[in-house]
Amino acid sequence: MARISSRLRLQDHLGRWRVRWGIGRNSYMVPPGLYALGSPGPESPVVVTANYKVSYDLVRSSLDGQNLWLLVLETYGINVWCAAGKGSFGTAELIRRVQRTGLGQVINHRTLLLPILGAPGVAAHEVARQTGFEVRYAAIRIADLPEFLGNGMNTTPAMRELTFTLSERLAVVPVELVLSLRFTLPVAALVLTIGWWSQDFSAGVAGCIAFLGAIAAGAVVVPVLLPWLPGVSFAFKGMVSGLLWSGFWVQWAGKYFSLPAVVGAILVLTTVSSFYALNFTGSTPFTSRSGVRKEMRAALPMMAVALLMTAVLWLWAFFF
Repeated sequence: MARISSRLRLQDHLGRWRVRWGIGRNSYMVPPGLYALGSPGPESPVVVTANYKVSYDLVRSSLDGQNLWLLVLETYGINVWCAAGKGSFGTAELIRRVQRTGLGQVINHRTLLLPILGAPGVAAHEVARQTGFEVRYAAIRIADLPEFLGNGMNTTPAMRELTFTLSERLAVVPVELVLSLRFTLPVAALVLTIGWWSQDFSAGVAGCIAFLGAIAAGAVVVPVLLPWLPGVSFAFKGMVSGLLWSGFWVQWAGKYFSLPAVVGAILVLTTVSSFYALNFTGSTPFTSRSGVRKEMRAALPMMAVALLMTAVLWLWAFFF
C-alpha cells in the first residue's frame, strides 16, 4: 500500500497538459490498488476512482488536507465515465480490487464512495453480495468531493447536475485536433499539390485553407456553438457549420475554380465538417452508446454519397 500526497508536482501538471493534446494518451496511468492519502485510519472513507492518471491526480489534489483511502481500479488508462461504458470501471473489477487489496482487513466500515458517472458500469447489489461492501455514489464532479465529505456524505441536487459548459466542451478539442494530424497533414499537402499542379500555387493554398477550415468548423466551431447550432444530430450541426464555412470560403476563393469544382468543394467541406462533429458525440453527455451508433448508421452513408458526387463534379470540371 502506497502513501500519496495531495500536492501535484510540476511534472503532473505537464503530464496533464501533454495528455490534453493527445500526446501519450494511451499510456498515462497509475498502478491499480489501494493508496493512503494523508494519514487514514480504519474509519476513514474509501473513495474509488480510475487509474487514468489525470482522474487520479484530480481526485487526490481536490482532497487536500483529507485523510482517506483511495481505491484505484484497473481501467487501462481510461477515465471513469468512458470506462464505465466500456465495462472496465465495473462490477467485476471493483469486486476484484476490494478482494486483492484486502480492504476488509484495513478498514472497519463497509462503504465505498463511487463517482456518479461510474454508476452505469457497477451493479451495487452484486458488489454487496460478494464483498459485503455498500456502494454509495458521491457526486458527478471531482471538485464537489470535499463538500460531499464535509456535510456527512450527503449528495446535494447540485452535485447530481450534469453540466457541459464552454470550458468543458473545449477541453476535448485539443485531443481531437492532434489525433487528426496523421490524416490532416498528408491530405492538406495533397490538396496543396493538386491545386498547384492543376492551376497555380494560389489555387493550391486556397484549397488547403478550405480543407483545414472545414476541420476547424467541425472540431472547434461545433463544440463552441453546440447549444446554438440547429438540430439534434451532431452530423447535422457539423453540416451547418461546414456550410457557413463553405459560404465564407466561396466568397473569398471561389474565383480560382469553375462552378462544378466549387459545388464539389462545398459538398466535401460540409462532409469533412460533419464527420469531425460526429466524432464529438463520444465526448459529450448528450448521447449514449446506442445513440452514437444510430447516428453513425444514418450519417456515414450520406457522407459517402456526398463524396461520390464530389468526385463526379471534380472529374467533370477537370475534363470538360
